[in-house]
Amino acid sequence: MSLAPFVASPPNVVMEMLQLAKLKKDETLFDLGCGDGRIIITAAEKFKAKAVGVELDEGRYNECVKKIQESHLEDRVEVIYGNLLDVDLRRADVVTLYLLTSANEKVRPNLARDLRSGARVVSHDFPISGWTPNKVREIKENWGTHTLYLYTL
Repeated sequence: MSLAPFVASPPNVVMEMLQLAKLKKDETLFDLGCGDGRIIITAAEKFKAKAVGVELDEGRYNECVKKIQESHLEDRVEVIYGNLLDVDLRRADVVTLYLLTSANEKVRPNLARDLRSGARVVSHDFPISGWTPNKVREIKENWGTHTLYLYTL
């Protein structure tokens, strides 16, 4: 069961998400609902982080695996084919989300259970209800505004 439709984050928003999280070299990022892999690939290429994507759609999963191979990032990036609610997030230093508010509510208990103190969560456009963001950043585009919410556990 999909928790959100696939809508790709623009490249500049991806960079802003990773910069807002202050992603560091060799930290581990999880992108829940990774789609075509743009966040996990950018995390590895530009920030030298390790990255794990989770994708439920078989076509997007296969596309993501192909892009990782074409980028020669198999040693830093992996993608899990499955439901993001079933994934152990204890390795994560940073988690990125572009899910609906209702989906964020479903994943919130997993984040609270698995993430250690100091871990960061960046949600694109949809806040995590019940949590107060440390920072909110707006990115204006020609066609509208993107809002990023940073949470630090």
